[in-house]
Amino acid sequence: MFDDAHWAEVPFTADGITRLGNFNLYDDDGSNTPLSASPKLLDICCGIGRMAGELARRGFVVTGVDITEQYLQTAREDAAYEKLPIEYINIDAREFKKPGCFDIAVNLYNSFGFFADPKDDLLLVRNAYESLKPGGCFMIETVGKEISVRDFTEGEWFERAGFTVLTKYEVLDSWSIMKNKWILIKDGKRVEKEFTQRLYSAVELRALLLQAGFSSIEIYGDWNEKPYDIDAAKLIVVGRKQENKF
Repeated sequence: MFDDAHWAEVPFTADGITRLGNFNLYDDDGSNTPLSASPKLLDICCGIGRMAGELARRGFVVTGVDITEQYLQTAREDAAYEKLPIEYINIDAREFKKPGCFDIAVNLYNSFGFFADPKDDLLLVRNAYESLKPGGCFMIETVGKEISVRDFTEGEWFERAGFTVLTKYEVLDSWSIMKNKWILIKDGKRVEKEFTQRLYSAVELRALLLQAGFSSIEIYGDWNEKPYDIDAAKLIVVGRKQENKF
């Protein structure tokens, strides 16, 4: 259900990931030659590969994990068409861990907080922490609780990808949970989907990453490193794993 606007923001997001990760993907001699040692990136809940493909084009060695095989089939087809060497793994993110393998891990486009048990959110973050090399970083892009309160509406409708989409939202448990109901209508057919998402404030998400082991946390309101304030477009949290000291 990605519309043109969501595809258009991909380069902007990739720029932010590269900059916040402190990655230099090319030699500095002006030749624009990719570095021989490309950073390894883990895309957690990668979906159809919207970001994985862009990051692979830029020189990252990408592994994407997602529990929905249908999404991964689309992602693999796109990667094969472009001859991008992306590894896609069909697995629950709570079960994936590859200790000390990656330079960076990302969880993008508001795909955090959908497990029924909040302990599983911590498990996902801990898996990301364990999968990082010393000095690596983990980035979460989500809609913070503060933004959800600021922009709350009980429902809306819009047209996307040939569907008429009706949405209904309900706040539960003192703004801890957002209940979502989506109704998709196309060619006289109607499909309904309900799901809930756990909402995190910036302070709560910082505490979660610290609990998982990250040594320092940065918080931003967009990929251009704007502050997380009343005008923030999204909540971006960057946790950094301490480097080994010799």
